[in-house]
Amino acid sequence: MPRYNAPFEIHVHGQVPLRTDVTFNQIQDALKPLWKYAGAKSLADAASSAYEEEPGIQFDAPEHMLQMCWTVPGDEDFKQALDEMCMSLNELAERGASIEITFYDTDFDEDDKQAADDSRDDFLMLFVGPTPAAIMQVQRDLLVQDVINMMERHFDASELNGVVREIDQLFTQRFDALVNSLELGKPPRGPGGSGGAGGHGGGGRRPRHLH
Repeated sequence: MPRYNAPFEIHVHGQVPLRTDVTFNQIQDALKPLWKYAGAKSLADAASSAYEEEPGIQFDAPEHMLQMCWTVPGDEDFKQALDEMCMSLNELAERGASIEITFYDTDFDEDDKQAADDSRDDFLMLFVGPTPAAIMQVQRDLLVQDVINMMERHFDASELNGVVREIDQLFTQRFDALVNSLELGKPPRGPGGSGGAGGHGGGGRRPRHLH
């Protein structure tokens, strides 16, 4: 059902490299939680974004790439659809990939400076991939990029090799713990198993992805 009074505009943004044998029907099945949430009867019906300037959901068959820059009205329950989508995309992904999810508060008035702290905006970073190792690799690469970008304001890039080694060691420890937990028949510890997610709010409004 369309959500005319939804509290959020939810933006899904990311690129997922797919196996060469993946078909459109498999993608449609994997993304069913999204297009069903949008009240559509098929992926094609829901592929267009709520904003014309956004490409929406596209399958680049020659490049074997799922591209998403798509906005839909919704509520907090959209996170359940995201969990189901990630589990399905894990089986289709060729490599690890990140997907950004931004919840924009529809009641927020950008011109009202006093209301800035009351915004319910939220942001999630989801990860998909064929294996836990592939997901952790994407998480590691993003973290290294963020840390380097921040620290290069104060240090030369050549001085940061030790920082990168420490990050790699942390992820090696996490992966070893994951392998050990799986060998013992226990659930994986920490994010980065079949699909990890992290979220944060505040820090100002995130700009929309415009193309």
